[in-house]
Amino acid sequence: MKTIERTEYLNRMRRLKGTPDIKVITGVRRSGKSELMKSFISLVQKEEPEANIIYIDLLLHDNEGLRDKESLYRRINDSYVKGKKNYLLIDEVQLCKQFEETVNWVYAEKRYDIYLTGSNAFMLSSDLATFFTGRQIDVHVLPFSFREFCIYYDQEKDLNTLFERYSTEGGLSGSYEYNTPEDKANYINSVFKTILTRDIVQRYRLTNLPLLENLTDYLMGNISELTSTNNITNKLKAEKNDTNHVTIGNYIKYLGDAFLFYDVKRYDIRGKKYLETVDKYYLVDQSFRYSHLGTVNMDYGKLYENMVAMELIRRGYEIYVGKLYEKEIDFVVKKQNEKIYIQVSDSISSPETLNRELDPLRSIKDSYPKILIARTGHQVYDNEGIRIYDIARWLAGEDQFNSLL
Repeated sequence: MKTIERTEYLNRMRRLKGTPDIKVITGVRRSGKSELMKSFISLVQKEEPEANIIYIDLLLHDNEGLRDKESLYRRINDSYVKGKKNYLLIDEVQLCKQFEETVNWVYAEKRYDIYLTGSNAFMLSSDLATFFTGRQIDVHVLPFSFREFCIYYDQEKDLNTLFERYSTEGGLSGSYEYNTPEDKANYINSVFKTILTRDIVQRYRLTNLPLLENLTDYLMGNISELTSTNNITNKLKAEKNDTNHVTIGNYIKYLGDAFLFYDVKRYDIRGKKYLETVDKYYLVDQSFRYSHLGTVNMDYGKLYENMVAMELIRRGYEIYVGKLYEKEIDFVVKKQNEKIYIQVSDSISSPETLNRELDPLRSIKDSYPKILIARTGHQVYDNEGIRIYDIARWLAGEDQFNSLL
């Protein structure tokens, strides 16, 4: 399989080298956590050739005997080299029973720089905080960005062609090994089903898989739409699902714990406060929707909004849905003490559509940057002080959005 360097994640791990925290690589299934760990090993070998690297992949048959805490500890201890920088990297750590005790033992010795990956079913942030009493730091990995997609398919030079492909194929790079749309979709659907059955149903011992599937279908079909737990419950009950808002609230939390959906809150721009009544749910990768639901009720404006939401998260921003009186701003983006207001649209070729998208941004009276991202096919330009970006160029990183902060 062709591989590319995931520079942003590697740079983050480079910055974390030598810190006392237990570094835990998290993310949705098949997002590249294990490959990132292997790339980091190569980086360390290049930058610190004298370092002692202890790498243990518990998925391998040869390491089956290390799947209890004492055996794993002995292997780690036997592999330690005095007088060198010792890196400890364990892949699929959850396969070791009571792995947290082993990790805490070696952490207490202060002799290792520790990195872990594992299944989301056993590596929830809430669990890790309990296991390691707040001594861990997450390196959160998302599927390929559009920029990474372009690097992977560097033989294709037309940005619009790449964008159209990425809009359906998405960022699960394991699917790129398949040649037909049907085989790509089958791969993505198998990942999706594994997330539901292993990361959620088995983890929480759920007995109503059809309800979980119907909820997931609903959220996929309504990405980027404001909704509430009560509204979702009422919709599902109208479709003959026996449920209640408590169950639906729990199931939505489980989908978030598995990194399948991201819950985004609302922010009152005028009142400068966060609102709890309704949220938006964004899908971690658009390929799940396309492979599972096809083009049924496809709204490209909402699809692009979902893609922008995940890219903003990928770039390290806090994101909220903006509310100003009766108007909605797709995103209020925050980083440190700065913020940006963002609208997302499909086509803005007609004056009516352009004015409709710009109107909420014009209503905001503060001086923070205001941006519209749409399918323009043009370089970035201004309209009454509002910067307008082509979505393909913006996702590819051609326009220096980050320079605004």
